[in-house]
Amino acid sequence: MATNIIFVGLMGAGKTTIGRIIAKHLHKTFYDSDHEIERRTGVSIPVIFELEKEDGFRRREASVIEELCQMQDIVLATGGGAVLLPESRQQLKEHGVVIYLRASVHELWLRTRNDKNRPLLQSENPRRKLEQLFAQRDPLYREVASIIVDTGGQPVSAIVHQIEQKLTDL
Repeated sequence: MATNIIFVGLMGAGKTTIGRIIAKHLHKTFYDSDHEIERRTGVSIPVIFELEKEDGFRRREASVIEELCQMQDIVLATGGGAVLLPESRQQLKEHGVVIYLRASVHELWLRTRNDKNRPLLQSENPRRKLEQLFAQRDPLYREVASIIVDTGGQPVSAIVHQIEQKLTDL
């Protein structure tokens, strides 16, 4: 089994939840790139977006992803936009098994609609924004993914089991 396991997907897909469980089951260290950015800066993602705009956040994110990808034996949950920069996509593909947690826009909207900690969804029509993000990012997630898992309508335990099966099949 590959040393690093990296989760990608849109916000609300379950990357952090599933990643923590997989890390525990496989006795690996878990990292969440968004949490790591917040820890290092001492401020929340929405504050970074407010002060530095999305471009500033993406630069920070790319730097953290590059650093985390150099580590061994980790499970990494990335932010939803981690695949936007080509250099980040390359880092992800080269340094682990990338698992794309995919969910429908409706499912993602249900999971994120009350979350005020998601700057890109603080818009007049968050569902439409999710549709736009899905259209833009789905091809990028597919490009980096070794494994694609649909998360909609399944209990977390079933998703974890499915991922563990796919990892042993590699």
